Amino acid sequence: MEMELRTGLSAAAIVAIVCNSVVAVLILILFVILYKACKVPSCPQRAAALTEIQEKQRSEQKYLLTAA
Repeated sequence: MEMELRTGLSAAAIVAIVCNSVVAVLILILFVILYKACKVPSCPQRAAALTEIQEKQRSEQKYLLTAA
């Protein structure tokens, strides 16, 4: 019985690479979901109040620019 010298990857190494690739894709999907979730306000009433405040500030800034 002579041992052959194999230069290829073993089945266990291929399975490990595939599993790590799947985990990497899942982590990437998680980051995309978190990124999109952070852009959406959690409370619509708070978001509406925030836009009203921003509109008021913009109108005040326009007034200041035209009054000068």
